[in-house]
Amino acid sequence: MPKHGKKYVEAAKLIDSEATYESLEAIELVKKAATAKFDETVEVAVRLGVDPRKQDQAVRGVVVLPHGTGKTKRVLVFAKGEKAKEAEAAGADFVGDQDLINKIQQGWFEFDVCVATPDMMAEVGKLGRVLGGKGLMPNPKAGTVTFDVTKAVQEIKAGKIEYRLDKAGQIHAPIGKVSFDAEKLNENFRTLVEALNRAKPAAAKGIYLKNIAVSSTMGPSARVNVQSFR
Repeated sequence: MPKHGKKYVEAAKLIDSEATYESLEAIELVKKAATAKFDETVEVAVRLGVDPRKQDQAVRGVVVLPHGTGKTKRVLVFAKGEKAKEAEAAGADFVGDQDLINKIQQGWFEFDVCVATPDMMAEVGKLGRVLGGKGLMPNPKAGTVTFDVTKAVQEIKAGKIEYRLDKAGQIHAPIGKVSFDAEKLNENFRTLVEALNRAKPAAAKGIYLKNIAVSSTMGPSARVNVQSFR
């Protein structure tokens, strides 16, 4: 077991590790227990009743959080001609084609999300190893391979997040910052859980939402009562 500092131990006393809370109460407790000197991210961990080894039980998708994540993402768009102009008008931070591909091949990664028009994917595919290793490869399932670059850029800037099942059968996702109002964090939380419910694979059997916990980057977690979300 990792040894926790004094602040964490004090903060942990605010939360009963054996109890489950309604989502708003859990979020309020997590906010109170956040003691770091920076604005911590509030994160959700959801354990799902699916087998992550089976392709037909994979859970992956995107959701736009109504109040954003508190982090403005730097968006790079691979596009040419009119689509490049459209991406710039939508607020993309970097727009280009072969010039950006060359730059990335030389080790430049000053961006958080990549979007590409489908006609660019043959070239972008050459970056598969470098972008894929950092989770930055454009993907149709995540809405980042599209001709509708305006919508893609605006949604990412507004707080679109991607979620995907890890090898342990869990989803980890940010829902905002500790400085957010608890009600807004709760709306983001409910939006995420509703999206996960909609993404339930047809092959999933038994209880789908098993456990949900909320925590801040450096703080203890609070377990959420999952009954109201089933």
